[in-house]
Amino acid sequence: MAWDAVDRYLTALLVPHDPALAASLAAAAEAGLPAHEVSPTQGKLLHLLARACGAHRILELGTLGGYSTIWLARALPPDGRLVTLERDPRYAQVARSSIAAAGVADRVELHVGPALETLPRLAKQEPFDLTFVDADKARSAEYLEWAIRLSRRGSLIVADNVVRGGAVADASSADPAVRGVRRFYELLAADPRVSATAIQTVGSKGHDGFVLALVTADPEVRRL
Repeated sequence: MAWDAVDRYLTALLVPHDPALAASLAAAAEAGLPAHEVSPTQGKLLHLLARACGAHRILELGTLGGYSTIWLARALPPDGRLVTLERDPRYAQVARSSIAAAGVADRVELHVGPALETLPRLAKQEPFDLTFVDADKARSAEYLEWAIRLSRRGSLIVADNVVRGGAVADASSADPAVRGVRRFYELLAADPRVSATAIQTVGSKGHDGFVLALVTADPEVRRL
């Protein structure tokens, strides 16, 4: 398709070949992980967003093989910290190896297990400057609440796969992922603590999109 060609063109110009990132993708493919990682241009977008907001602490929900983790970790200052959550131990093992090979293991803290079990324990830590949500879409609304609670005024929340090939516009969809993302949007639109927009994307990952949400008020602690 034309958008694949455009993706290749943009990647060749704007995202030079990086051995560590390429090795991360290769390791994930060899291990049989699903090809759900962000594209190179999207990875660089995450990197630039983290740099633009001066992030010192980043939270990632959904490590997979560590590709986006490496992009985000590289945006941190030497004393920065990235906390990434992965449910699948096998995925986490692949990610750990790739993160170490990329030279960013010293600033990455990987937790294995269901995110909703780990997130409450993070409430005792300092707030995060940027949160990237790329996990189980059926639980998107619950992840949104935790992302806000673990943020501060001025923090940025980014969510991936929020268009679902256009299916998100189908109110009658029975797909749990679509229903979860629609609930995510409904809560996002109604929450006075954030100001958000969404961007549709096309490319090697098909038709999908990102949500960008700015935390505009000091988050209150609310019971889920």
